Amino acid sequence: MTAVSPRRRRAVQFHRLSPDEFRARLREALAIYVAAMRYPVGTAEQRAPMWLTHVLREGWRCIGALDADGTLVGIAYGYRGLPGQWWHEQVRRGLVRSSGEEIAAAWLTDYFELTEIHVRPQNQGEGIGEDLLRRLLDGVPNRHVLLSTPEGPTRAWTLYRRVGFEDVLRNYHFAGDPRPFAILGRSLPLPPRP
Repeated sequence: MTAVSPRRRRAVQFHRLSPDEFRARLREALAIYVAAMRYPVGTAEQRAPMWLTHVLREGWRCIGALDADGTLVGIAYGYRGLPGQWWHEQVRRGLVRSSGEEIAAAWLTDYFELTEIHVRPQNQGEGIGEDLLRRLLDGVPNRHVLLSTPEGPTRAWTLYRRVGFEDVLRNYHFAGDPRPFAILGRSLPLPPRP
């Protein structure tokens, strides 16, 4: 899948990346992640093995945004969320504690985990994030999509609200990150772009 977004100041193409293409661009993808999330540089080395393991999960898919020179400027990937996965278990524990077993089961049955979506800081605000999100979720067969994001007024937060994500769990703390996170979710498919 290759398309050029008409709203760009610069030409950006979107490609569905195969597992091999993702592995080949892992260093670029992790650099975007570290810059977008404002993590220390060493975080990339810690995350690399985890990202490579994610490629093997059921329903894994990935979209990359490339500039005219073929440089990766944005990345989004995810997979089917299932019991036993670290994120699933963390979110389930928080949801059961805050809202009860029934609410946890309603959200955590048949969902797609939008694991990562990041745009290089100098390219944020160009609509790349929404294009990545829509392309990644297009055709996902699951009933819901869930994601976690740092709480606060960010471009990502605004994007998620604009496409209809609602609060599932707020003020959640993942191990290794002192910031409060929100777990957001919505039903699939996404509505058409206005």
